[in-house]
Amino acid sequence: MKALNKMVLGIICCTAFAACSSAKKSENTEQAVKVEVYSPAQSSADGIYLSGEITAKQTANISTRMMGYIRKIYVKPGDRVAARQPLVAISSDEVNAKKAQVQAMIVEAEAAAKNAQKDYERYKVLRSQNSVSDKELENVALQNTSMQAKVQMAKQQLREVNAMLSYSNITAPFSGTVTQKMMDEGSMANPGMPILTIEQNGELQVVTSVPENYIQYVKIGDNVKVDLKSVDASFDGKITELSPSASNSGGQYAMKIAIPAEKKANIRAGMYANILIPNKLAKDVNGKVMLKTSSIVYREQLTGVYVVDGQNQAILHWIRLGKTSDNMVEALSGIEPNDKIISKADGKLYNGRKVAITN
Repeated sequence: MKALNKMVLGIICCTAFAACSSAKKSENTEQAVKVEVYSPAQSSADGIYLSGEITAKQTANISTRMMGYIRKIYVKPGDRVAARQPLVAISSDEVNAKKAQVQAMIVEAEAAAKNAQKDYERYKVLRSQNSVSDKELENVALQNTSMQAKVQMAKQQLREVNAMLSYSNITAPFSGTVTQKMMDEGSMANPGMPILTIEQNGELQVVTSVPENYIQYVKIGDNVKVDLKSVDASFDGKITELSPSASNSGGQYAMKIAIPAEKKANIRAGMYANILIPNKLAKDVNGKVMLKTSSIVYREQLTGVYVVDGQNQAILHWIRLGKTSDNMVEALSGIEPNDKIISKADGKLYNGRKVAITN
């Protein structure tokens, strides 16, 4: 009897262990949920506070239009490059073989065209002597035209092959700095797949977004104050671009701020910035942090929002709400202006769920 009890207990333990292992495996292999986020703006008597990022004015993802193995990468992240400087070499043996075939086709077509031209000239003389009919001369003329067209077709094919070969030796589109390297030598390059990223030297700007409830107080040319805590620097900037539409950005209007030339020395792309747009507020928005009503989560008598933390996890923050205006609601507590609020998710969210930001 004791032996039977031990056997039953062992089966139960094994089943429980297998269930736990299966659950753990399922949890570990669970894919991240794709989400869209936004940062609430905070207003005060001083103006509107926003969070932003330093970016290069011109950024290029370097890729190729032909498939092949990466034979050589001449640069690495941090290298400065000049315009038209070689960056990547793609294996082009197949294209070179195709080029040799096309060149042979051109030689053959030109020989045939030369012979057809001689026939045509001879038949014109014979026709003037009434030795051949009009129909015979017409047939020879058509043959000559056909041969000349084949020469042009072969030459166009050669231009196409040469264009493909140009994609096997990729050069820098402008002077800048290599910031990322996505692939290594020996990897298979596919059309459109980024290999390197280059940012333009010295041309930096601040990029941020303005929530729709504040857009009426902002315009191009306004002066702003920018604070970079990472390098303990601050400067005055000017709004140079302001998107006229937020249809594809969830009610956030993209805005760009110019950086004075004398302030660019220690600034690098990727740094986070705190932005103040001074004295651009109506009295009814002073001191408020506004959230989209669509991002509010209700749990019985409690309200909250999901926030993306530093480990790209969704964390539910309980908040206290104030007045509602259109599709925005005031957050009285529980939210910081720099928090990344989840506005849309492609799957179910819960505390600790891994997420991937798509906007």
